[in-house]
This record gives sequence, C-alpha cells and structure tokens, in this order.
Amino acid sequence: MIKLQPIFFSLLFITLQVYAQQPHVSKAWVADQKNGTYKNPILHADYSDPDVIRVGDDFYMTASSFHAAPGLPILHSKDLVNWNLIAYALPQQLPADHFSAVQHGNGVWAPSIRYHKGEFYIYYPDPDFGIYLTKAKNIQGPWSISVLVEAGKGLIDPCPLWDKDGKAYLVHAYAGSRAGIKSIIVIKPMNAAGTATTGAGRLVYDGHATDPTIEGPKLYQRNGYYYIFAPAGGVSTGWQLVLRAKNIYGPYERKVVMDQGNTNINGPHQGAWVNTTTGEDWFLHFQDKEAYGRVVHLQPMQWKNDWPIIGVDADGDGKGEPVTTYKKPNIGKTYPVQTPPDSDEFNAEVLGLQWQWQANAKATWHFMQPANGTLRLFSDKQPDAAKNLWDVPNLLLQKFPAATFTATVKLKFSPNPKIALERAGLVVMGLDYAGLMLKQEKEQLQLIYVEAKAADKGTVATEKIITTVPHDWVYLRVKVTAGAVCGFSYSIDNIRFNDAGISFTAQPGKWVGAKLGLFCTRATTTNDAGFLDADWFRVTE
Repeated sequence: MIKLQPIFFSLLFITLQVYAQQPHVSKAWVADQKNGTYKNPILHADYSDPDVIRVGDDFYMTASSFHAAPGLPILHSKDLVNWNLIAYALPQQLPADHFSAVQHGNGVWAPSIRYHKGEFYIYYPDPDFGIYLTKAKNIQGPWSISVLVEAGKGLIDPCPLWDKDGKAYLVHAYAGSRAGIKSIIVIKPMNAAGTATTGAGRLVYDGHATDPTIEGPKLYQRNGYYYIFAPAGGVSTGWQLVLRAKNIYGPYERKVVMDQGNTNINGPHQGAWVNTTTGEDWFLHFQDKEAYGRVVHLQPMQWKNDWPIIGVDADGDGKGEPVTTYKKPNIGKTYPVQTPPDSDEFNAEVLGLQWQWQANAKATWHFMQPANGTLRLFSDKQPDAAKNLWDVPNLLLQKFPAATFTATVKLKFSPNPKIALERAGLVVMGLDYAGLMLKQEKEQLQLIYVEAKAADKGTVATEKIITTVPHDWVYLRVKVTAGAVCGFSYSIDNIRFNDAGISFTAQPGKWVGAKLGLFCTRATTTNDAGFLDADWFRVTE
C-alpha cells in the first residue's frame, strides 16, 4: 500500500480551494475571444433592458426580471466583457400574495441602478402598481424592502438623477397598455432621499411625430448638459436616440446616435452609458432575438461636439452602427474569462443563481442535500385553474445561455404510489412548451413527450408515451440548434441516448425569451408528496 504523506493532503486541499475559486466559464457561449477582442452579444441570455454603473474599478448591471422570482439580477464585471451573476436585489415579487400566482409579463420591468452617497439604489417599475426603490450598502445585499416612490398604472422605465445642487429628479416613460398614453418622456422632482416624487413633473419630450414608442430613458449629466438616452421605434425595429438640454426640464435637442444600419443587430434597444477609469466610453444595450430573449451587446462610444456616437460611424454622419467584434475595453489590467452560471452540480447548500421560479416560491418546493450532492423537488399541487404548465408556479427555470447548446440532467423520480397524477421532468418553456415527463402508471414509470402549443391560451398539453424506465436514475437531454429548434432524448446509462423522435421549435414567453428547467407537480392534495431528485444539470456545446 502506498503511504500518502501529509504534504500530499495539504497540496490537495490547496488545489481544491483554487479550483473552487475559479470563475465559471460556460461551455456554450463565451464573449471574450482571448486575443484582446470580444464578440457580441457579450451575454447571449435574456438580460433585457440592462442598466450599468461603475463604482471604482467594478461594473454592476441589473436587468428586467418580469414575473420570475427572485428578481432584479445583479451582475458584476471588471472589464465589461466578462460578467458573473452575483445576487438578486428582490428575494420575492411584491405584493407577495399577488405574485404567489404566475403573472406572465408583469412584475419587474426596466430598472435602473445608481450609486449615491455610499449606497446602491435600484429603481424599478411594476406597470400595475407603480415605481419602487430598493437600496443597499453592499451590492450583494441585504437590499431594503421596496418602497413605492410613486403609485400608479403604466409608470415605467424610471431613472434617477441627483443634480450638483443636491436636488433629485426622476425620469420615466409610460406604458400605453396601462396608462392609455405612450411615446412621451417626463421628469419629476423627488425628495432628497429619492424615496418619493414631490410633484407632477413636466413632459420633456413627445415622440409621436418622429420617435414613436420612445421609452427606457436614462438621465445623465456631462459638460453642462443634461442627457436623456432613450430608444424609440420599437423593441425589434427601433433606434437609439439621445436628447440634450441645458436645463433639466428642457427644451431638449434630438439626435439619433445608433441604428441597425447594414448590420444584422436589429433594434439596438435600451441600455446604459458607462465609462472606464482609463477614460473610455461604452454603451450596453439589448437585441431582441425572439426565443433567445433580449441579449446584451457592448458598443464603443465616443463624444463629438457634445453628442455621443455609439458603435462605429464608418461614413462620418454622426450616427453609429453596432459592432459584431471589437477590441476589449482598456481598463489597465487583464482579468480572467468568466460567464454567468448555467450548469449546476447541486453540491452547494443553495441553488445556483441562474435558477428562478415562475412565481414567488414556497419553502416546501425544494431542498438542497449537500451531503449527497442532490437537489430535491417535492411535488406541489398545481392551481385548479391551470390547464397546463403555463400557470404552474413551481417551475424551476433558467435562461437560454447560447444560440446552440445541449442541456442534460441526471434525475430520479420517486412518486408517492398512492397519489394519482404526479409528474416531473425537463421542460423548455414559452408561449409553446415541450419536454420529457416521468409519470407513474400501474407501478411502471412512463417516460412521456409532452407538448403544448399556445400554452398561454389554455391549450391542454398533448402526451406521447415513449417508453417505460426503471425507478432509478435516468438522463434527460435537450439539444438546441440554430433557430431554437429543440431535440429531446433520454438515456439509462448516460452513454447511449435515444431520440424522442419529435422536433420542437422554442417560442418566447411574454416579454421574455424561452427558458428551460425542471418541474415536479401533482393534481391532488396530499400529506406526503412524491419528489424528484436531481444529481446535476449540465450545459455543454
């Protein structure tokens, strides 16, 4: 027998420590090309309406999260290209009871993040309730309980500004679906704390004539001007507009500073201006890619005659076009390649941050089991009115992480044999959804392909029995190819995968991209629910 010396265990411990501290690098999408350049999108995932700030040497991003819980994701970067998901500012959606039911397309719309007097502020709109504020001294929290800055329907896309004289202002737009008006920008005074608006404010720009559906305003100051960066013309077809004025309430001059031009980057929509410690200017925005959601791009930016030019202005007309690849920002240092998490080994005491529920979670929905490295999902009774998974709250989902990828999960379903209609499995969720489902039937465990077209309309899902599987670990897989075409397969040994035989094209959800993940549901009440154990969930090329 070989005798291992103590130094071996010390080196092993150090190696494991170093490995544990290594940043996550996706096997599906990496923007950093490791040669001093990057490719867009920098985040090929649905972080819509991104807003970004720099605090010292650190960049922080937040984005819309709509009905998903937890909400208000917080991402961190050192170089604007490599990002990591580090926290959520909203543990649950408010009002909590309202969002215990699935509220597709509602909840957190376009937020803004700012750093003021040693605290982080996030203003976010709920189009049905008003504009909220949450803040924290540490970016990873704890974040304060949200306060309602202004109540009302259709108030969207807020952004604060603390002027040099100490006065505070809030700019926002309106959602026509709730307010009955749209295509206008208003600025309102706030109290110094930024916790409440103190007046009706003024309409500072009407976009009906030249910039319909103007929205998403971000308010800045530079060289004696107030600037409003705002997209117009629609999410997938619009352009990036900048307004400027010497007075906070205008009158504002107008200039289009970026549009799609001759590129394939449609929209270029709603984002944030940020600068580096080395004096460079950059702009982050999203592109609507339908089933893939609103993915994040990084554009170079320069100033000319106190107007910004975003992207590359090849013809010198003062209006830029988006770049596909470009040199990385000069931040004076080089940092490791990093991406938000997508795979999860379920070895930790908490879920990976990529996971979100379809509504505010119950404590009984999931338990981590770090002793054996598994996640346990207990079945929960689906709402009586639910016709399919569209209205089931306890779906554990994550964003599509790339244009093409493969996701495989190792799981074991242990239904309570006394309960009818317990089901669990892997799902790709959107306005249409499909997946592989396990169901107990006369002591046999059936593997079923399930699909619901127009799920949001209450369509009953169709089911096709594929085979029976043992009451043991099985492997379910979805391979996503170009155009969000999904192919499902399964395996008993994780070596030979059997095609489920049906192709499915993923669809976006309501204001969000398609998502994928796990579910464990039942149709009846019980005092002893069955459960689904997941050993790991791995995303690869």
